[in-house]
Amino acid sequence: MAKTIKKGRRRIKKNIKIKHNPKKSQRLRFFLVKRREVISDFWNISEYNLRNMKYKNYIQRKISPFLLIVTIISIIAIIIFMSVKNTPLVNNKDILKPVIFDTIPSIFEEHQEKREATTANKDVEIEPNIPVSLNDYQAIKEQIISEFENRSPQEWGEKIKGVKTRIDTDQKIIALTFDACGGPRGSGYDKELIEYLKEYQIKATLFINARWIDANPEIFQELANDSLFEIEDHGTNHLPCSINGKSIYGVEGTKTVGEVIDEVEKNAIKIEKLTGRKPKYYRSGTAYYDEVCVEIVEELGYEVAGFSIIGDAGATFSSEQVKQATLEARPGSIIIYHMNQPTGETFEGLKKVIPELVKMNYIFVKLEDYKLY
Repeated sequence: MAKTIKKGRRRIKKNIKIKHNPKKSQRLRFFLVKRREVISDFWNISEYNLRNMKYKNYIQRKISPFLLIVTIISIIAIIIFMSVKNTPLVNNKDILKPVIFDTIPSIFEEHQEKREATTANKDVEIEPNIPVSLNDYQAIKEQIISEFENRSPQEWGEKIKGVKTRIDTDQKIIALTFDACGGPRGSGYDKELIEYLKEYQIKATLFINARWIDANPEIFQELANDSLFEIEDHGTNHLPCSINGKSIYGVEGTKTVGEVIDEVEKNAIKIEKLTGRKPKYYRSGTAYYDEVCVEIVEELGYEVAGFSIIGDAGATFSSEQVKQATLEARPGSIIIYHMNQPTGETFEGLKKVIPELVKMNYIFVKLEDYKLY
C-alpha cells in the first residue's frame, strides 16, 4: 500500500514537471511575443499605408484641376493653330454620309500650296490682256489673224498636241468637270447633281457656254460665288475649234481665225465681267480642235482643257455606264460630264460611284489648283 502511494506521488510530480517544462514555456512565450510583434507590425504598416493614401489623395486633389486646365488650354491651342493654318480638322470627312473620307495626308496640302503659289506667279506672267474697248479688241484680233491666217492644220481630234488631258501628279486626285453647253436643247440645269456636290463638299470645274449663262443668269451667279466651283470658258456658240470649218457630230466648226477668236474671247470677257475672274482654261463645243486652233487659244492666254475619261457621253450614258466609266479613273484623271441635262442619268451614276472612289481614297480637286499636261 505504501509503495503504491509513493508511486502515485512520483507520477504526480512527474506530471507536474512535464506541465511546467521550462523549454515548452519558453517556446510559448516566444510564440506570444512574436505574435504581438506581427500584430504590431501589421498595425504600423496599415497606419503607414493609411497616411500614404491620404497623402496621395491630397496630391491628386491638388494636381487634378491643374492637369485639367493644362489639357483644356492644349486643346484650345490646337484648334486655334488649325484654324490659322486654314486646315480643316477633318479633311474631306463628312463628304459622304454612307462612306467617310480618311483625313487627307498633309502631302496633298503642301502640294496644293506649292501649286497655288506657282499658279499665282504664272497668272501674272501669262494673263491675257482682256480688251477694255472695241478698238483694243479689234487690234488684238487683227494681229492674231495676220499671224495664223496662212496656216494649214494637219490634226483634228480631242487629244491632239497642246490639249491638256491630265493633272500632273501621281497622287490619288481626280478632277470632275461639268459642261453646260447652252442652246435650245442644252440650257437645262441638273439641280440635283449640283446640290449633291454642294452637300458633300465635292470640288468641281464647270465649263459654261455663253448661251447657258444668258438662259440661267441667277444660277450662274450662284455657282460663280460658290468656292467649291471653278468657272471656265466653254465658248460663245458651242462650236468645234477649227480654222477651216471642220465638222464633228454634225456640228460645223469655226471657219476662220477671226471666228476662233470670237468664240473663245467673247465668252471669256462675259465671264470676267460677271465674276471678276478671268477664265484660265478653254474647252470648245464638242471638245474637238485642230492644232492651229489650239495655238490661237494659247496666244490669247488660255490653256485648252480636254479630258482623259468620257464620263457620260453628252449625258446619254445610263447610270451604270456612268459608274463604270468613272471607275476607270487613275491618279490625275480629268473626267468630263454634263450638268445641263437634268433628264439624263449622270447624277444617278455619280451617286453610285462617288462612294466607291472615296473608299479608294481619291480626292476631288479643281483644275486651277494643279498643273495640267
